[in-house]
Amino acid sequence: MKISATFVLLAVASFSLAQDIDIQGGGKGGSHGNPISKRPLVVSQTLQNSIKSSNLLEHARQFVKFSKLSNGTRVFGSEGHNATVKYIKSQLDKTGYYDTEFQTFPYLFSQGTATFSANGTAYDSAWFTYGPAGDVTAPLVVVDNLGCTLADFPASVVGKIALVKRGECTFGLKTALSGASGAAGVIIYNNADGAVGAGTLGDIVNPAGPYVPGASVNGIDGNKLVATINAGSEVVGTIHVDAVTEERYSSNVIATTKIGDRNNIVVAGGHSDSVVAGPGINDDGSGTMGILEVALKLTQFKTNNAVRFAFWTAEEFGLVGSEYYVQNLPEAERQKIALYLNFDMIASPNIAYLIYDGDGSAFNISGPAGSDKIEKLFEDFYSKNKVRSAPTEFSGRSDYGPFLDVGIPAGGIFSGAEGLKTAEQAKWWGGEAGVAYDVCYHKACDGIANLNVPAWVLNTKAAAHSIATYARSVSGIPRTRTTTTSSELRVSQLSYDDRRHMACGHESVVSI
Repeated sequence: MKISATFVLLAVASFSLAQDIDIQGGGKGGSHGNPISKRPLVVSQTLQNSIKSSNLLEHARQFVKFSKLSNGTRVFGSEGHNATVKYIKSQLDKTGYYDTEFQTFPYLFSQGTATFSANGTAYDSAWFTYGPAGDVTAPLVVVDNLGCTLADFPASVVGKIALVKRGECTFGLKTALSGASGAAGVIIYNNADGAVGAGTLGDIVNPAGPYVPGASVNGIDGNKLVATINAGSEVVGTIHVDAVTEERYSSNVIATTKIGDRNNIVVAGGHSDSVVAGPGINDDGSGTMGILEVALKLTQFKTNNAVRFAFWTAEEFGLVGSEYYVQNLPEAERQKIALYLNFDMIASPNIAYLIYDGDGSAFNISGPAGSDKIEKLFEDFYSKNKVRSAPTEFSGRSDYGPFLDVGIPAGGIFSGAEGLKTAEQAKWWGGEAGVAYDVCYHKACDGIANLNVPAWVLNTKAAAHSIATYARSVSGIPRTRTTTTSSELRVSQLSYDDRRHMACGHESVVSI
């Protein structure tokens, strides 16, 4: 493992809590020097009316520009993501309305691609997380049994590519034993017809031996290769792996109003990073830019309760930023958080208006007491705007998860990802039935053209409504909660790979 200085975003010390609530907050979105305490109390409809598509799209253009610093991505630790969080903090600092800070920490980054061809034929293949980079061209040798002991590897595998069937032991052990046997590379084929999926070696090292460059192929292709070799024909394969595994520094941006009761903090968040594959302008640029714009427009008002905007890093690697924040927040400070509002993907092109099922009535998974009230607030908002809404599972697979783990009421909205719109939903919301809500989900095409701008504006107004409502009063949200204090936390129990692939509903294969 190495620490990459290129990707370090230096921590900036947080500002001390303002003791004088009459600080002259001005700047962009501010009130031109009018003391914060003299501004009108926030009103939901007035705040909603300040949300304009032109401002949202200007943020989007900036995010696209930042992605170009890193070959079209804003993945955490990249120049594109670092520029994103600097922009967010700078925009908020200009207002003079917030105490802001970077919360900076290191986290393991592992990303790669693998290609495999044999005798001139290219095969669909996939990289294993933690797999080393490298290029290997050599004959394939079939490994006995399932390649789970060193004895399974024939002497002829030295300098060759081991061809191993999936099963019985981990991908990591098969790869390490390939290295220990002297193989130059490894191909693991599935024990079923389909592809292996999102495989992982499980850790950056394995005591059984050194990792070698490798890839997975589906069972049909693997069995054909075995049959060809067993029939006496030589199969020469080429593996190319482009990968990096390193520790990277990255930052949450935390901004808290200088006015308002800090014993009743309303937290609103979204994640600022994208996947490696694209710029993430809907996922989750839309949510991040939406709450950024709400934060800028909130400066025209004062609030009864403190509002904290959180822009989480590394959500796409498993809720890393939000989990780090919650885990490192003293219990006394956790108790001051009244509720958490999450905005992850709110402008999907084949739109769905989905609300987290806080009361559990649809999916039988409810949030902490008060989550039902948040769900009802959003239901009422869409009803007032004559838009049909529907519940979405409160599964913990976005940045609200760590808050649920410690008993903090939570809620939020979601516009759909890779799931397919039903015929009934197409009647409700328009769009195409049988097509993904976001066909560019986790892809390079998740750019400005991928945004449903009218839906984005409405959903940002929904965010503004929830924030304004709770900035005035958290009446009806219980403050007695059951919290977990040690290893019971669900998210913190997960391995790197489970976390890495749980974000946005992904699943990973971590063993056999």
